[in-house]
Amino acid sequence: MPTNKQRRDAARRHLERQQQRRQKQQSAHRRWTLIATIAGFVVLAVVVTVVLVALNNDDKKPVAKSSGSTSPSAPVTHTPLPIRSPAKIASRAAKKTTGPCRYAESATSLKDNPNLFDVGLPPDPASTPKAKRTAVFATNLGNITVEFDGASAPCNVQSLEYLIGKKFFDNTACPRSVNSGIFVVQCGDPTASSGGGPTYTVKDENLSKADYSAGTLAMANSGANTNSSQFFFITKDSNQNAAAGTGLEKKYTVVGHVTKGLDILQKVAQSGDDGTNQAGGGRPNTDLIFKTVRLEAANG
Repeated sequence: MPTNKQRRDAARRHLERQQQRRQKQQSAHRRWTLIATIAGFVVLAVVVTVVLVALNNDDKKPVAKSSGSTSPSAPVTHTPLPIRSPAKIASRAAKKTTGPCRYAESATSLKDNPNLFDVGLPPDPASTPKAKRTAVFATNLGNITVEFDGASAPCNVQSLEYLIGKKFFDNTACPRSVNSGIFVVQCGDPTASSGGGPTYTVKDENLSKADYSAGTLAMANSGANTNSSQFFFITKDSNQNAAAGTGLEKKYTVVGHVTKGLDILQKVAQSGDDGTNQAGGGRPNTDLIFKTVRLEAANG
């Protein structure tokens, strides 16, 4: 039988083994707790990093534009203008007529201006017609009637009548209006480029007697004796006022006067423009489009 001492020693060894197992378990628990804590910090750091990157990327994204305008006044939205493209002009010698009007093509224009139309040359009889003719411009806003003055500007009027007969102005828009300093609506360019027209030019006529009062129709030009197809309607007196620095110098051939539809032209001018023309004014906010232009019988 074991003695009391042996029993005490056995109990002590059993207790020591229990304490050692408990210490090992506690050490393992602390180790796993530390690992779990570290892992938790790592996961948290990763999550924070991802969130910060996402927020930074969101800050860099462009803000979506609103479909509505935030400006005090929204820009005018235009429908596309009817624009005619000229056919390619073959290289050839410039033509000219031998009558009193001396219509002539420009070799330089034929070569360098892609906005010109080769429609031939107007008739140039020895005796220029003096009879007054009426032209009716049927527009999207109503009819505008003009009485041409063949007596004062026979060569330019013959040219306009020739172009009307060629349907040169049909389905074209007036690309410019000005309502400050001078008051005009400019038309006659099928390309709406301010550089379009036929391949020929017409000389100036009767400039000394030019009167640019409301309702006058005059030829636009790019210098002396460069009249072509472009013209302008005067919507308000635009005679020169040298003191005020306004109005037109006597450099533009008068070819006729509006007898009906001046109110249409004034409405177009008064509606304003987009200011895109370097010479002043721009495309009118109210489009004026010639559907057809026709001549009526001579009236004497």
